[in-house]
Order: sequence, then C-alpha cells, then structure tokens
Amino acid sequence: MSISKAASNLSLQSTAERLQIEYLINSTAPTNTSDGNDVIQGLTKKPKSLPARYFYDDRGSQLFEQICDLSEYYLTRTETAILQECAIEIARITGACELIELGSGSSTKTRILLDAYNQLGYPLYYLPVDVSAGILKSSAQQLLTDYPSLQVHALVSTYELALEKLMAAELPSRMICFIGSTLGNLSPQECELFLSQITCALLPKEYFLLGVDLQKPKDLLEAAYNDSQGVTAAFNLNMLEHLNERFDGDFDLQQFKHWAFYNESQHQIEMHLRSLRSQTVFLSALDTTVQFAPEETILTEISRKFNLNTLQQILAQQGLTTVKVWTDSQQWFALLLCQLQA
Repeated sequence: MSISKAASNLSLQSTAERLQIEYLINSTAPTNTSDGNDVIQGLTKKPKSLPARYFYDDRGSQLFEQICDLSEYYLTRTETAILQECAIEIARITGACELIELGSGSSTKTRILLDAYNQLGYPLYYLPVDVSAGILKSSAQQLLTDYPSLQVHALVSTYELALEKLMAAELPSRMICFIGSTLGNLSPQECELFLSQITCALLPKEYFLLGVDLQKPKDLLEAAYNDSQGVTAAFNLNMLEHLNERFDGDFDLQQFKHWAFYNESQHQIEMHLRSLRSQTVFLSALDTTVQFAPEETILTEISRKFNLNTLQQILAQQGLTTVKVWTDSQQWFALLLCQLQA
C-alpha cells in the first residue's frame, strides 16, 4: 500500500480507533518493587536531592505549561519560533517519519511538526511519551480531533522504559524528539547514558531532534527560573505535594521555599527547596524518616546551558551526526537534527 493510500485510510477511522494508550508505568500507584528507591536514596544522602521526574504529576504538568507562557521564560517562545522557521525543512530532510516525543506534555510545539508533515502529504503517526497520564490523554484526544488522519500511540512511561520498549516503526523512518531543553536536566554522566539509549532505540539513518538552551548572561537565566508570578516556585514546591500523595508523606509545604540560581562554573541553573526550620518528614509508604536542619536544601533540578560545538562533539561520540543546526538571531537556543550513522 502506498503512503498516500495509507494516510487516506487512516482519515476514515474514528478518533477511538486512531488512539492507543499504553501504560508502561502506573502513574498513580503508591509504590512497587523499585518505585521510590530513588526518593529514599536522594533524601538520605548529603546534600539531599530528588529526581526531576517527580515534578510531573498532573498538577505539576499543568504548572509547567503555565511556566512556558511566562514573559520571563524565553525558552519556549524562542524554540517555538525556531520550529516555525525550520519545520518544513525538517520534514523534507526526514521524509515520511514516525514522530516519537519524550516528555510530550501538551504537545503544543509538536503541532508545528505535524503541520509540516501534513503539508507535504506525509502520513501522521505520533508516539508521545509522558509520566502524566492525564495530560497525555487529554492532549492526544485534542490532537486527534484537530488532525483527522493522525494515528497516536501514547506511552505512559519514563523515557528510559519507553526507549527500551519501542516497537518497530509504522512508517519508513522515525525521529525521536527531545525538545524543550530537557537534556539540560541531566548531569554529564546521565546525558551520556541517555544518548546511548537514544542510539540503541534508533536504526541506522533514523533521526534525533534535540532542543537545547545555550549559554548566556546570568541575569537572563535567573529571571527565567524566578518569575514574578511565583509559578516556578509553585511548580518546585508541588514536587513535595506529589511525594505526599504518592508515598503517603507529611511534607509541610509552608516550611520550604523555592531557591534558584545560576552556577556559573558549571554553566547550569540549580533549583532547590530550602527548609525554613529544623523538621522531620515521614514517608509512610517508603517507611522512611527524613531529618532537615534549618536552611538545608534539596536539589530538585539542574538545567545545563550548552556550548554548541562541544555538544555536537558529544553527539558524534555516540554515533549521532548533526545534519543541521537552527538557532534564533540572539543565539539563545538551538535545535539540532541528528542522524544515526550507518
């Protein structure tokens, strides 16, 4: 069957027939054999830290969508503008291509890519991956309404598990999309592991679309993570509420404060939660007690800012050749289209 005939057949299917939601994790379960071990490990070491994945319960995902609309948060609008300029070129380079998006959220920017592939007459097959089942389902249903020929196979999953469980592509090629500067949330060691997982998930000549925030003045960076409306602070504190709900904890959010700053030597924003007094927290489902001293912090996120030349060298070491780079006029943000070497 030709690609155009396949696309025509898909347009005749109902919304329900075009949507598959697969649960690789249970996003609401209190615990399982491994879930929560990373929380115990992070809160019982010095200095304390928590994995950024615990930001994203349904409320956390909604708060992050609000962050993306803030005037101080230049990242989303800058990346969106770049995508609007280069989406057609990306689609022409890749040809008919299954889109896999890690951390899809509301899939707002993905629409720009879907419009480009649709304009060129390519079939639309989208595989969004997110740990928040609520936002994944609602965004998928809206996309199916707006794109009558779109097929969606949504995965409620972590990135790692989704990459490990990917099935054979439905279209001639595939492109894994990791946009929104999320790579910056990984340490150099985690980044190396993640990129190796990307290369294992791709076949030779398939694509990886990466969005990254670039190094820039400290005042611009710190303003983006300390917005005047306090949305980022609410997002950060919501991680503790998520832990309370998921692991039957008793964090008092009034006794912690958001703290974000730019670490110039490491070229990274650091987000912390600072304890306002001496306190004890108990996570019943994990049978774990955590002591906090006054002013003690929990590192909840890093956001590294990249040098383009260095990043392309790192990608090349993993077998990912940079096909093309697009940036904005101020060189604040970059999109890199990479291809796995044969």
